[in-house]
Order: sequence, then structure tokens, then C-alpha cells
Amino acid sequence: MSLNPVVRNVLIIVVIAAVVAFAPGGGTSAGVIRQAVSLAFLATIAWLASLMYRQHRVAIYSLGERRRAAVYAAAAVLTITLTATNRLWTNPLGGVVWLILIGGAVYTAFAIIWAARQD
Repeated sequence: MSLNPVVRNVLIIVVIAAVVAFAPGGGTSAGVIRQAVSLAFLATIAWLASLMYRQHRVAIYSLGERRRAAVYAAAAVLTITLTATNRLWTNPLGGVVWLILIGGAVYTAFAIIWAARQD
């Protein structure tokens, strides 16, 4: 008997949610499962980023050194800012800094991509 992939994926999510919600000593098992899901999510993002880089390598190198450096810097700022989200949102000034950093990185990346398409 073959299970539809969508149904299988939904069942996996339901089982993980049930373990987190109803497992005895939910703190430890919930923490382990949450960490495992978080690591799987980050691994998926890293895999997707490497796949996109390999598929668009020629377009990235055609940007030129200055534009490419700016895109890489924007990606680095975005990554570091997202990593520090919990620390930045502890006070109002940190929230403003977070918004400025995220907005600046996104704007830089889109402005460079837009200018490259206009050339």
C-alpha cells in the first residue's frame, strides 16, 4: 500500500506535534524535538541556498565585483541579524535596529538585482 506524499507529510507533522504536546516530561522531549526540527529547517535553507547559488552562478559573477560584494554583505547582515533576533527584540531600541538592518539588507539586495536587470 502506497501512501500519498502529502498525507504522509501531514501525518509526520501530526505525530511530532502529538509527541511535543503529550509526552511526559514535555520539557526535555519537546526541547529535543524542537531543536531537531530547527536544525532540519536550517539544513534545508542551507541546501536551498547552495542549490540556488549553483544554478545562478553565471548571473552572480556577471554582476561585477562591487555589486557582488554588496549582495554578499547584505546576505551576511541578513543572516547575522536573523540569528540575533531574540537578543535584539529584548528592548525597543534593539527592535528598531533589527528593522533597520533587515530593511537595509533587503533593499540593498533588491536594488542591485534591479539595477543588474536594467543593464
